[in-house]
Amino acid sequence: MLTVLLECRDNEPELAYTLAVLVSGAVDGLVSDVIVLDHGSRDGSARVADAAGCRFISDWNLAELLGSARGEWLLLLEPGARPQAGWIEEIAEYAMVAKAPARFSPSRTFRHPLLKRLFRRPGRLEHGYLLPKREATSKAGAGQGLAALANGRPVRTLRSEIIPAWVIRNGH
Repeated sequence: MLTVLLECRDNEPELAYTLAVLVSGAVDGLVSDVIVLDHGSRDGSARVADAAGCRFISDWNLAELLGSARGEWLLLLEPGARPQAGWIEEIAEYAMVAKAPARFSPSRTFRHPLLKRLFRRPGRLEHGYLLPKREATSKAGAGQGLAALANGRPVRTLRSEIIPAWVIRNGH
């Protein structure tokens, strides 16, 4: 039902945190596969992905890759991002009835300071990005990364929160 895609470069610990959270989605039957797109990692990212049963790809054409994804919906995440309680049920319900892209709600526990929140624009994948595979396939082009898929249409915000990847990078 859902394919999760991540891009990484030397993100071994961050990747491990994210994949650990995704295990529950696989056990519940929501996550059918996870694909890690690598940008020349020299750390243990490949070993972490392999141990978790993910496809680890170093050279890809995004359009072809999306065609091989098992799920009818795609969840784009940054390594280190961790969806919180309720995400599995909410995405399963959302995918049955919705057609529009969605993202998680920002974590209320892990937030940037007020001024940073006011004057900083979050990255396209900071709160995850959920979209139908057919929409992503129509947007995908050669040489693109995942962030290119996360623009265009208005996005709905899910109730489930996500701890963003910057929390891990900043040592929280």
